[in-house]
Amino acid sequence: MKTTKFFVCLMAMCMAVNPGFAQDKKEGKKKKTAEVTFVVNMVCDNCKAKIERHLAWEKGVKDLKVDLDKKTVKVKYDTSKTDEDTLKKFLETLEYTCERVGESGESGGFVVKE
Repeated sequence: MKTTKFFVCLMAMCMAVNPGFAQDKKEGKKKKTAEVTFVVNMVCDNCKAKIERHLAWEKGVKDLKVDLDKKTVKVKYDTSKTDEDTLKKFLETLEYTCERVGESGESGGFVVKE
C-alpha cells in the first residue's frame, strides 16, 4: 500500500515538473500523409463498392475517393504505415488492374496485370 502511494506521488511530481512531457513525445512523431491516384479497370457500381469497402480498411488509409465515371481511385494515406506499392498490390488482390496516375494526370508507370 505504501509503495503504491509512493509511486503515485512520484508520478504526480514528475508531471508537475514537466506537464508537457507526454505532448512533447507525440509532437516528435508527426504523421506524414501522401496521396496517390490509380486508374482502375472497374466497370460497375459493385466494383466501386468492393474497392471502397475493402481498401478503406487497409492499414494507413486515411481517405478514399472512388470515381466510377473516371475509373479512378484516389487514396490519402499515412506514409509511416503504407506506401504506393502496397496499395497497388492490395488492388491486385481484389483482382483489378491499375495504373498510377502521374502529377500532371498522365499514366505513371505502375501497370499491373494487363
